[in-house]
Amino acid sequence: MSDAHTVRIAEDPADREACFAVRKEVFVVEQGVPQDIEYDEYDAVAVHVLAVREDGVPLGTGRLLFGEAAASKTGGDPSVGSLGRLAVAREARGLGVGVALVRAIEEAARARGLTAVDLHAQTHALAFYERLGYEAYGPEYPEAGIPHRAMRRAL
Repeated sequence: MSDAHTVRIAEDPADREACFAVRKEVFVVEQGVPQDIEYDEYDAVAVHVLAVREDGVPLGTGRLLFGEAAASKTGGDPSVGSLGRLAVAREARGLGVGVALVRAIEEAARARGLTAVDLHAQTHALAFYERLGYEAYGPEYPEAGIPHRAMRRAL
């Protein structure tokens, strides 16, 4: 498979559906996250990003919450956004898609005047986020039955 891909803000309904399809494949099917908690009220207000292969096949997605929507995930600091729901299709892992998605979300955060981004990382992904400049803080905790740690990166 070619590793050529592009990342864009998911603005139209087809892009949003592609984002949700990747999330379903990764979180619901692969990881066993209940579908009723994978999709939430924040999806309506989040900035979604989508990575697609040259032929349009969706490869990955992630979202940025900011303002009131991010408050419960960032300790209430309005200058901090929340990166979440980062998912890369199995066949696209190792091709730089996750890095491109994180950087696109950070750019969207900067464009909204945010000074940092928080995320809740599955513990197996801590090293990935650390390589991108995120630092873990606080104790490990379960989220959807999966061990997580909070992380933050100043922009």
